[in-house]
Amino acid sequence: MTTMKAIVRERYGSPDVLKLRDIDRPVIDDDGVLVRVRAASINAYDWHMMRGSPSLVRLMAGLRKPKSSAMGVDLAGEVEAVGKNVTEFRPGDEVFGQRVGALAEYVCGTAKSFLVPKPAGLTFEQAAAVPMAASTALQGLRDKGQIKPSQRVLINGASGGVGTFAVQIAKAFGAHVTAVCSTRNVDQARSLGADEVIDYTREDFTRGGRKYDVILDVASSGSLSSRRRVLEPNGTLVGVGAANNDGTASIVAGLLETAVLSRFGNQKMPFFLAKNSKEDLIVLKELIEAGKVKPVIDRTYPLNQTAEAIRYLETGHARAKVVITV
Repeated sequence: MTTMKAIVRERYGSPDVLKLRDIDRPVIDDDGVLVRVRAASINAYDWHMMRGSPSLVRLMAGLRKPKSSAMGVDLAGEVEAVGKNVTEFRPGDEVFGQRVGALAEYVCGTAKSFLVPKPAGLTFEQAAAVPMAASTALQGLRDKGQIKPSQRVLINGASGGVGTFAVQIAKAFGAHVTAVCSTRNVDQARSLGADEVIDYTREDFTRGGRKYDVILDVASSGSLSSRRRVLEPNGTLVGVGAANNDGTASIVAGLLETAVLSRFGNQKMPFFLAKNSKEDLIVLKELIEAGKVKPVIDRTYPLNQTAEAIRYLETGHARAKVVITV
């Protein structure tokens, strides 16, 4: 059996549990595609899976230890081989998408489930930065926020992976965009198209007099009631993911608070978890090729420094995306 390099973890814990190992290269069936990974990116999802925290993660990934040792989801690379039934791709095609085990030299899956042609003009590193973060921003704004042209949209947490895409996608949908970020990220937010930028170290957006039609809350800072205060009576507050690593209790408390407060008035506060969608990757590819969205990369690391990359991501100070070259 031919082997490959891959990042694996046999137990939950800190980045120290991540190991670069030689494992068997995946074998495709008649409907499969084998991809030589050139770059991958990491997300908050990855360190939640690494640590097995909050506890809800373990219900999916394994209670005492991970059911699968594979790590990573986002990838970009070249098609290495295809099964005899595959007509969509051929060896040499440049692709991107989502597949568990992306932090490895090769991944495989069915052609219909996880791959899209790489956007023209992007490097592999840029393409790998797109899938999970950009899909989360797109689904949060379009599907949950039901964003419309000329609406006032606030992105709380505009400097991270999801936030940098959200600013651009909201602008592409014709919204008036206010970005909330720290001082060092103000210029970046403006460069991505934000109409207004609030430096949260100097101003609390929940205490301003301005109201918003849609709030995409990536940072989840402050109380839910304070964020509702700056939401229009018929507005929508979309919460994205968990704000921290405090465990199941904080998530349950947030859901209960949302359930109670959403019973009063017409404000909508949907609970939101992004889904893997090939169709949305095609939408994002079109936005990128139209020049309306561009990936922003903070740092890149080689595959053998994935632990250091996740350690940096966990600090909460990463600007936009952290990418792994393979």
